[in-house]
Amino acid sequence: MQIKLIIDEKYVETEIHIHANAYNGELEQLMKNLKTTSTDVIDGYIQQDIYMLKIADIYFVYSEGAKIYFQTDEHEYESKRKLYELEELLETDFVRVNKSTLVNVSKIVSMKMERTGMMQLVMDNDTTTHASRMYLKGLKKRLGIGRNVR
Repeated sequence: MQIKLIIDEKYVETEIHIHANAYNGELEQLMKNLKTTSTDVIDGYIQQDIYMLKIADIYFVYSEGAKIYFQTDEHEYESKRKLYELEELLETDFVRVNKSTLVNVSKIVSMKMERTGMMQLVMDNDTTTHASRMYLKGLKKRLGIGRNVR
């Protein structure tokens, strides 16, 4: 891969052009990385107070009714964003494990298969959640475990 940087005052906004002979997984990952906002904090709310939460401190992002919450060791914070927006924004650190929950992959300590086909996830603060069968393949791929990891 070649990288070329051109600095010129005529550009008002940064432009990125990608030239390739074929679309592949490497290009797809590159484009995802370019789109992802690199931030270490996100806004969470407790009533009218706004807190800047370190993404690394969040264990779960989940929906309950029409509201979205961030779960940390200390508190539960409300988010003003939609779950699908947070899934895109936090995709480098989090993975969807069921219809209403995203988990911080760096906080998973162990996983236990249950008779129902669901997977129980144990986090490093001893809290648990369940990964549904629908999202299990994506979780395993993200963690690099199981067959067909590539």
